[in-house]
Amino acid sequence: MDVRAASVRDRPGTRRVTTSRETEAFVTHLVDLMQSIGPVLPRRMFGGYGIFLDGLMFGLVADDTLYFKADASSVGEFRDAGLEPFTYSKHGKVATMSYYQAPEEVLEDVEQMRSWANKAYAAALRAAAAKRSR
Repeated sequence: MDVRAASVRDRPGTRRVTTSRETEAFVTHLVDLMQSIGPVLPRRMFGGYGIFLDGLMFGLVADDTLYFKADASSVGEFRDAGLEPFTYSKHGKVATMSYYQAPEEVLEDVEQMRSWANKAYAAALRAAAAKRSR
């Protein structure tokens, strides 16, 4: 299944230059769509945005692409949809985080956004519970 990632990119693998105003509008749009799961808030961080609900980060926006938190319970759905993990360079090596591209349909479909955002928030809740139990 080939699913495009949720972003303001023109084509997969390429990125058009966006202004900070365009990025802010994109993040505002995403957060508005996510309000169906609760009082979601964006927070600027590391040149992008973290997406939070009840103090837990369950999404991030980097390079104008939305990524959702994934874990062992949900990562298969992201991989089955052909969605890539968030990666970044650290000390000359590629590091991968437990966030995966969101499917493109979440950009315009409130029900799809609710479904995928709830999965991501559930992964964030499980991660927080695991940290507390250590």
